[in-house]
Amino acid sequence: MNQILIESLTTQIVDLPTIRPHTLAMHTMRKQTLVIVRLRCSDGIEGIGEATTIGGLAYGYESPESIKANIDAHLAPMLVGRPAANINAAMQSLDKIAKGNTFAKSGIETALLDAQGKRLGLAVSELLGGRVRDSLEVAWTLASGDTGRDIDEAQQMLDRRRHRIFKLKIGANPLEQDLKHVLAIKKALGDRASVRVDVNQYWDESQAIRGCQVLGDNGIDLIEQPISRVNRSGQVRLNLRSPAPIMADESIESVEDAFSLAADGAASVFALKIAKNGGPRAVLRTAHIAEAAGIALYGGTMLEGSVGTLASAHAFLTLKQLTWGTELFGPLLLTEDIVTEAPQYRDFELHIPRTPGLGLALDEERLARFSR
Repeated sequence: MNQILIESLTTQIVDLPTIRPHTLAMHTMRKQTLVIVRLRCSDGIEGIGEATTIGGLAYGYESPESIKANIDAHLAPMLVGRPAANINAAMQSLDKIAKGNTFAKSGIETALLDAQGKRLGLAVSELLGGRVRDSLEVAWTLASGDTGRDIDEAQQMLDRRRHRIFKLKIGANPLEQDLKHVLAIKKALGDRASVRVDVNQYWDESQAIRGCQVLGDNGIDLIEQPISRVNRSGQVRLNLRSPAPIMADESIESVEDAFSLAADGAASVFALKIAKNGGPRAVLRTAHIAEAAGIALYGGTMLEGSVGTLASAHAFLTLKQLTWGTELFGPLLLTEDIVTEAPQYRDFELHIPRTPGLGLALDEERLARFSR
């Protein structure tokens, strides 16, 4: 039997409109930009992947433009002509020629998994060890920046049974203003919902000491990355004294970071993101480190579109426990999509198909319309 080879690996940058401006501490998103990866194999099967960042270079070290350039110039040439079914060998070859570039590698690993799943007639979750659930609870981020508007939005989500976990983006405003904003929303929602905050590293340690105390004492369930990822000793101190659990997000730029954070006791919850670890297989290595250390898990997002969201979901389906749910709402933030059938959200959860691969197909007309 002839070996199945990778014939081509191509990328497209896609700009999609969002339902509203999405305000983070470091950036306000008015659209979302995806890099779509297409892997064509000698048996005629195509795998699709996605690499997505938040706010260009405002969040991390890769941008859509750098992802595309590095895949086209460096990563794709390494893979063309290699066996398509040996995902392990393919990804190890990329690690040899390119340091970091985890977002780009995640898009490629996703495409390899999608192709292999289609080839074998298996969902990606089965390639990753086997799912132990079919759906994932999904949080919604309230990021309009307006207290009244955020309360109205949350109440609508609860009434529609779409979300009952809400994360608030804070840090860009003065501390007392942010605390007032969060506590007003928690008071309005009461016990109907879980309310959490994401500071995106924007507090210094002195602000975080007060902020974490006030938030924890007033029913806020989780505090994400309150201080800089480089202040490891500060993270350890906060984790020891905060009445609310501290979650590491930006602190985890790699699987190795996860091990170091666990060893230092710098967080009690890890946010899992396939883009920051290098793919669905890679993020499970971080998850297993956390599980061994007794650290709770949360399925994070880079606000990916449907392709990246389902790639994350297939990995998260295999985990023993996701104590804090997931944040896989990226497709719901978009007014347009590039797949033929959108992911299914109902009764507070994302429901993931058992169809081969990711379970998605690209809509070529829409893809062409929104490609740069």
